Amino acid sequence: MRLVPIASAVVLAGAALGVAGLGPAHAAAATCAVTWTANSWNTGFTADVKVTNLGAAVSSWTLAWDFVGNQQVTSAWNATVKQTGAAVTASSVGWNGSLTTGGSTSFGFQGTYSGSNPAPSTFRFNGVTCGPEPVPSDASGLPSPSSPSPSSPSPSSSSTPPNPAGCGSGARCDGFEAQSGAVPAGSWAVTSPDCSGAGTAAIDRTVAHSGTTSLRINGAAGYCNHVFARNTDLLGTSGTRYIRYWVKHTTALPAAHVTAVAMADANDGGRDLRFGGQNGALQFNRASDDATLPEQSPAGVALSRPLPVGTWNCVEFKIDGAAGTIETWLNDTAVPGLLADGTPTHDIDSQWLNRTWRPALTDLRLGWESYGDGADTLWYDDVAVSGTRNGC
Repeated sequence: MRLVPIASAVVLAGAALGVAGLGPAHAAAATCAVTWTANSWNTGFTADVKVTNLGAAVSSWTLAWDFVGNQQVTSAWNATVKQTGAAVTASSVGWNGSLTTGGSTSFGFQGTYSGSNPAPSTFRFNGVTCGPEPVPSDASGLPSPSSPSPSSPSPSSSSTPPNPAGCGSGARCDGFEAQSGAVPAGSWAVTSPDCSGAGTAAIDRTVAHSGTTSLRINGAAGYCNHVFARNTDLLGTSGTRYIRYWVKHTTALPAAHVTAVAMADANDGGRDLRFGGQNGALQFNRASDDATLPEQSPAGVALSRPLPVGTWNCVEFKIDGAAGTIETWLNDTAVPGLLADGTPTHDIDSQWLNRTWRPALTDLRLGWESYGDGADTLWYDDVAVSGTRNGC
């Protein structure tokens, strides 16, 4: 992961940290690995927590830890988080409770602190301290000759997918090359909020920006035909995120409102920050009040850009959660109509800035949603998220 300078990331696994023992070598244990990424400012912080189940499959889970400092959780997403004193327990929610061996999920929370904000040193997954699987032993208490070495990789361990083109060191990236099936799986899940119809999502091995694989969205016209591939791992919880992806599509953006990228905002009642188009040009739309960036005047639309058809385009936008600002680039060129800089500008962001907006984005969805007219086929590839510009 590439992180902004004030962020801290700690990968926690029991063996590396010398956590509490797991008991006798023959005892069963559900083990895990935890990646804790915190972004701190003044007396507040957010944390993104990724937990990987290294033991037997589970249908629900809890992750518990003790804060070292005086941190207090104030809100959370993708898990139910409760705190008593320094002790904290996060519990799975319905859609992310099932974890196969090697399966991962992420949740996040916001909190306060004073002084320092150290990461926890020990985690307990379903009541058992994270650590390596115990080595089977014979009657002597020594490891059996046929037992694998504790340092041997587990056959269930997931391999790291190859980084896509333009993935900088430490960025969270996905080029879909690790997908093995016909539909998005793993950290991606196909979703059609509210209702589903003719829209479909598939893994395509005939069209790609780099490598051999891309995400294909067959987007039909009409509200109930929407479809997205949803990822909760890529965004992390950095206060500032640069989100870059490559997209190729077949039909010019329509006059009607359409969405191609959606991100749930925990600070806006879970409503979406949407990126798509209207009046033939790219635009942001805030679902909670239907504000648009730019404003849908002829002058405002002229300051945005259409999305070229039949070619790969590099789209990148910066979302600053602390300042509530947006900056956008199309093929490495800044788009003035897609800039919300905190100072109202007529035809651009006056409507967007009519209320305080401090987003806390919790997922990334790539797809297609039409609110009337507009069908399109799109391919997405080489997604990258980081705390600094990714570029094209």
